[in-house]
Amino acid sequence: MRTLFLATFCLFTAALNPVAAATTAAQISNAAEGFIEAWARQQVDQNLDVTFTVGNIDSRLTLAACEEPLETSFTNDPLRTTSPSVMVSCAGTRPWRMFVTTSIEVYGPALVAARPLARGERLTASLVKEQQAQINASRRGILTDPEQIADMLVRRPVNAGSLITPDLLQAPNAVERGDHVIITAKSKVFSVSSRGKALASASVGEQVLVENLRSSRTVRAMVTAPGRVEIPM
Repeated sequence: MRTLFLATFCLFTAALNPVAAATTAAQISNAAEGFIEAWARQQVDQNLDVTFTVGNIDSRLTLAACEEPLETSFTNDPLRTTSPSVMVSCAGTRPWRMFVTTSIEVYGPALVAARPLARGERLTASLVKEQQAQINASRRGILTDPEQIADMLVRRPVNAGSLITPDLLQAPNAVERGDHVIITAKSKVFSVSSRGKALASASVGEQVLVENLRSSRTVRAMVTAPGRVEIPM
């Protein structure tokens, strides 16, 4: 009889004491699901549609009770992968964290090839079209603005309807081998310009060897614009 009384008393005090309670698998799952639902609502402003499922958690799992609201965050970018994990954690006196698997599909407008594209072809707005696509199926990212692809060159053949991703494109050369260019040697105080000849082809932002036509010296310079290179001093 005494044992029964003590057991009943312990259960009663555990119910009154939140520290003695536990965080259940259902609470963790609900936290992850609520977090993704809130994130999905935010994506509506970006014209994105999100569907998701949260992975199963062993119902026998129990973790220390958390006196504070559970914290949640993605461990990787849900716009770049279909299976990001959600970290659910407690920063209380008995901290813990758990990773919950998810499956997420994000659909939205993206640029796709309007027809087959050949390697080296220069892109224009007429060669692409906007289409609903699963944008997180590609880890390489997407493009949505036709101005982003204007005059870019295609690195490799692209099938009609394929997503246009940044890695498929390269900037056209601003300087071709043999071109005469303006070389500017520039510092914070002054700049000096001279004429030169490019010894290789390069696009804006790339380095190229140029020959100074006045001194016949070969220097390495950064392409800043078509026909222009710069040497920092």
